[in-house]
Amino acid sequence: MDFDAFAASMKKEGFDQVVERVWEPLATADEHTHTFDAKALVVKGEMWLTVNGQTQHLLPGGTFELTAGLPHSERYGPEGATYWVARRARG
Repeated sequence: MDFDAFAASMKKEGFDQVVERVWEPLATADEHTHTFDAKALVVKGEMWLTVNGQTQHLLPGGTFELTAGLPHSERYGPEGATYWVARRARG
């Protein structure tokens, strides 16, 4: 699947924005929340996503979903990571 196909499928699911996120090697994001729902596909590298004390190790082809307001943290591997993420704003 390429980015355009991913974006088209996410927009059909009601997401209003689709972007590519590129993370530097060994980057971290301490626990935080977002004002949008997110659905993502990892396309390069690796990451660890922690939600409610549970950590998920994601490699290319791995997916994750987060609802708006859900606390989570992120850690990226030695090569960093790239994922495509669809976002749906919550009012």
